[in-house]
Amino acid sequence: MKVAVAGCCHGALDKMYETLELLQRRHNVRPDLLLCCGDFQAVRNEADLRCMAVPAKYRHMQTFYRYYSGEKKAPVLTVFIGGNHEASNHLQELPYGGWVAPNIYYLGYAGVVRFRGVRIGGISGIFKSHDYRKGHFECPPYNQQTIRSAYHVRNIEVFKLKQLKRPIDIFMSHDWPRSIYHYGNKKQLLKMKSFFRQEVESNTLGSPAASELLQHLKPTYWFSAHLHVKFAAFMQHETNSKEELPKATKFLALDKCLPHRDFLQVIDIEHDPNAGDSLEYDAEWIAVLKATNSLVNVTQSSWNMPENNGLHAKWDYSATEEAIKEVLEELNHDLKIPCNFTLTAACYDPSKPQKTMEPVHTINPQTTEFCAQFGLTDINDRIHQAKEEGSVRGENEEEEEEEEMDSTGSAEEPSEYNTDNSGLSSINPDEIMLDDEGGDEDLSTCSVDPSPDHPPDFSASFSDIRIMPDSMAVSSDDAMDSTNEELEKSGVSKQVEEKSLTERPLKRIGGNENGDSGIKKIKRRNQAIYTAKDEDKTE
Repeated sequence: MKVAVAGCCHGALDKMYETLELLQRRHNVRPDLLLCCGDFQAVRNEADLRCMAVPAKYRHMQTFYRYYSGEKKAPVLTVFIGGNHEASNHLQELPYGGWVAPNIYYLGYAGVVRFRGVRIGGISGIFKSHDYRKGHFECPPYNQQTIRSAYHVRNIEVFKLKQLKRPIDIFMSHDWPRSIYHYGNKKQLLKMKSFFRQEVESNTLGSPAASELLQHLKPTYWFSAHLHVKFAAFMQHETNSKEELPKATKFLALDKCLPHRDFLQVIDIEHDPNAGDSLEYDAEWIAVLKATNSLVNVTQSSWNMPENNGLHAKWDYSATEEAIKEVLEELNHDLKIPCNFTLTAACYDPSKPQKTMEPVHTINPQTTEFCAQFGLTDINDRIHQAKEEGSVRGENEEEEEEEEMDSTGSAEEPSEYNTDNSGLSSINPDEIMLDDEGGDEDLSTCSVDPSPDHPPDFSASFSDIRIMPDSMAVSSDDAMDSTNEELEKSGVSKQVEEKSLTERPLKRIGGNENGDSGIKKIKRRNQAIYTAKDEDKTE
């Protein structure tokens, strides 16, 4: 079957689907499935816009709301993961995945599904070491910290995915697996994106958590986005024994969805011709969710996953054949995911804008039904309970304080959440600062013309095969050390946490191709997406 893969969508659904229709008209290429590697932006209304980690002037409604309302329907089954520019309040309603609109399915924080016998997995968000060991504690309305931490990858999702034993055909992540750039045309990558040099040479570009999953899952295909450049790699995995068959992963990073950009790729995937056309649950994944349900955490406290270190009575949560069989029996061997999409928020009405609409914490009926069916914890319900318990404790403590105060005392407490996100910094700390050189060019390793006049050829994207040595394997736990933290805070091309990086020019750290150091103007990774002529005043 034909599978179309898209990079950062940024809410431009009409453009994405129009491109697919153009391919069909001109070349008779009709994809059976569309995959999107994050920054999907399932924005339903003005409240959702306030939950995107971008300055107010970059918040645009785009076209998803038309698919949410039913005005339009996706012409092809669409499966996507979350990135770092999302309506986090909407996606948070579906931690285990679900329909965000008819024919558009979100994989959740992490998930695995099947379509025509093809096994598709993914993990949402981007890696940040300081949030990696926390639970999913965020809920709307977000403050300036939680609006970003809400989309940071957590160790529990990586742990769940590492329990999988059966082969994965396709896997998606938003940010790249760390070290993957060593298996493609790295020289050309650095020529086109010279601001990556410091991170590539120090092996800090990308996600160590994704790299860990790549080593464990060894999928046939791995697709990513985030860095807004097309890049291909082919990695031959080492075998653990002579009996084990060699495995290889074809990696492809896609560009952002903009006119004249190579944001879409169509590939042929072997499938089960006897399988139905419906999206299906994956029995092993459901069994893993059931096995790891006791590990669900909704606190900000850092914690480690169970491992074989003498401190845990149990560390293997992989699904047994008996557990998988039980899941199949529970479903009467009917794995079809129900089409149970329901509206959970008001839809944007261009004729009646509501700029003051505030986000609320919503429990989605899809999640309620899914958790009840498989005996899982509804994460949002748990968060809601924790908030109520915290409020009760706060009220009791407040009453005790009032009894000890005199008549002039005050027990007023500040609100836990800042509902006004309009004053966010003009620089998102989860975006890499990029300079202008070669920012809009693609890599020669990906010699694919994206125009509808030239249908894409995936086989042309891979030029060589390399094996990852053990010394290069990266653990997400290794990335928690202070060295990585310093790189995150100090690197010019790294994700910047300080407000000192504004529009001023910075010195190039590594020098240019001629070896001299000069002053280059920098720009944010998504400047082409989020553009505005004038600076808005802070509200």
